[in-house]
Order: sequence, then structure tokens, then C-alpha cells
Amino acid sequence: MLSRRAALMIGAGLAAAPALVRNAQAQEEAIVPVAAPSDLSGLTRIKRELVAPPQVHEHEQVAPGGPRIVEFEMRIQEKEIQVADDAWLQAMTFNGSVPGPMMIVHEGDYVELTLKNPPTNMMQHNIDFHAATGGLGGGALTLINPGEMTVLRFKATRAGVFTYHCAPGGPMIPWHVVSGMSGTIMVLPREGLKDQFGKSVAYDKVVYIGETDFYIPKDETGAYKRFADVGESYPDTLEVMNRLIPSHVVFNGRVGALTGDNALTARVGERVLFVHNQANRDTRPHLIGGHGDLVWEHGKFHNPPAVDQETWFIRGGSSGAALYRFLQPGLYAYVNHNLIEAVNLGATAHVKVEGDWNNDLMEQVTAPTPYDADLELRTALP
Repeated sequence: MLSRRAALMIGAGLAAAPALVRNAQAQEEAIVPVAAPSDLSGLTRIKRELVAPPQVHEHEQVAPGGPRIVEFEMRIQEKEIQVADDAWLQAMTFNGSVPGPMMIVHEGDYVELTLKNPPTNMMQHNIDFHAATGGLGGGALTLINPGEMTVLRFKATRAGVFTYHCAPGGPMIPWHVVSGMSGTIMVLPREGLKDQFGKSVAYDKVVYIGETDFYIPKDETGAYKRFADVGESYPDTLEVMNRLIPSHVVFNGRVGALTGDNALTARVGERVLFVHNQANRDTRPHLIGGHGDLVWEHGKFHNPPAVDQETWFIRGGSSGAALYRFLQPGLYAYVNHNLIEAVNLGATAHVKVEGDWNNDLMEQVTAPTPYDADLELRTALP
């Protein structure tokens, strides 16, 4: 008799069987040696420890020398996460966070990722780097079952911020992505960022925001359903997904992940680089009370940045970056400017900025005070 876990694995596998067979064939063909291994023995190796969003790992803005091999390790975790006060999701994650952690290298470096799929997981997983060249972005070379690991290396040949996501084949692809399996890699130019005039520009901190659309089913009473594991959640979740109407649109995994006590912080005068990823749907970042001083809307750093933007557009399946120097203290809201998604579905972050107020930029000339509306109405009549 099959265990419940085995039955669920078979059910999920059958749903994607044709695509998984094709993907397995592509993987087998891709790993047949057709050239001698690259000799990178002369390059320096450096290991980076990944950290959970919105933070990013230690890095240099300007490359300290020639190309290096930058080593990362990520574990895939299938686990239940709380998306809102009344909603839970059987999530699939890179390193346990939604979005997955950001990786930062320089153009010309080699990214060497050790990817592990623990035996406690139920699903096959892989990783598709939009920054990589060949092999379905690495997806054809990294498809691993529970209890397996793999090592992928690719050369970062293009500068910018790029999406990565899980893409195990067929209907598993969108399900894994909207269940949390996406993230960003930032490939900096070796000389660092430049403004619209080609002049070097630096940032004081990076804020990493991953926007995700979730599709959580409801029961007959209208309450969000909870499931025992990721396999059990698939049929009902697929039905909601196919209607293309998300139940939640959130930053960094849940409603309120970057507001209240979790709000981001900055100081007047600091330059903050906002890196924004959306692996599935278009989005429109906007900083209420601020601007995009320099915006790489397409996320590619060799293109001159747009300047003085109010709202910018990030296509689904891509990442973008915006640099802003805060000029006033106060509470700023960073939102998806589809305000229904921002206010009603959760796509909002807050930035608490400390410093001195500048009345030249904004001043309350008259505080709110009562006035005689009846008198105004009478005098306004002919």
C-alpha cells in the first residue's frame, strides 16, 4: 500500500509527466560532454554566505581585481508560511525565504551554486537563472529529486539585476514560482554603477524587495484553506491560479513583511538602491514622497538610467533597480502603484527615514483649522 506522501508525489508527478519527461531528456542531452572542461584553476575563489531578504550579503560595489569564482550554497525548503493573519500557504522556497536570497557578483565573475534538495521535500526542483547563457538558464542541468544535490557554474557575462526561479517543467513551473520560488541575482559592472552621464555613483545600502502573487483557495465558508503539505495543496491551488486572480500580492512573502515593526530604515542623505523582482506578473513600483533619481527599469546596468521617475515599470519575469537619495525625514510608502494590489492585497512596504526636516522642500503653511463653510457658500452665491 502506498503511503500518503508517495501517493501525493505520484499525483503531482503525473500532472506534469509529459513536461518532466521532456525536461529530463533535455537534461540528459545537455550533460553529454561536447568540450573540454574550462580551466579556471588560476582564478581566486570566494565564498559568500547568503542572507534573507530584504538584506543582502557582503559585497564590493567596485570589483577589487580580476574575475573570481563566487561560491554560493542554497537549500530548497518546502514549508508552510503565513501570508496574512488569516491565510497560510504551503510554500516552496530557496533557502527558506520568499523571495529567495539575492546573489551579488561582478560582470565576468563565475557563479558557482551548490543546490540541495533535502530528502524531507516532496518535489523535484531546479533553478533557471535569467542571467545565465545556455541549458534553460541552468534549469536543464540542475533538476534534482529529494535527497539530491548538484553544482552549477556559469559566467556572469551581462551586468544588471536578473530574476532566477524554479522551472521543473510543464504546470509545475508556474505553481513553483507563485509558491515562492523566485529571487534575484545582481551582476554589477566591474567599475560599479554609473549615472546617465557615465559618472560613477555609489549606494549606501541595498533594499531587496521580492513581489509575489499568491493564489490561496477558499472553502465553502469563504475561509482560506490550509493543507497538510505542498502536494495536497496542488489541485485546489491550480484551480485558483488558472483564474488569474491572485488572493494576495505581497512584498517579501506576506502582508506586512516590510511595514510596522518590520519597516525599512534610512537616514536623510543616504542613497538607497531598491532592487525589485517580480517573477510572474507586471508591477509598477512607486515611492510615495520620493522619486527614482536613477532608474534601471529594465534592470540592465550598461543602459543609461532614466532620471527623476515617479513610477517605473517592471515586466513579469524580470528585476529592476532604482536609486534614491532621501531628502526629508518621515514615513515613506514603497508600493505597487496598482493601488488595489498595494492597499487591498498587500503590496506595500514602509521606509522610516530619520533626519532634519527641510521647509524649503515642503512646509505646512497653515495647519488644519475649522472654517465657516456656510458663510463661504452664501458669499459664493450670485
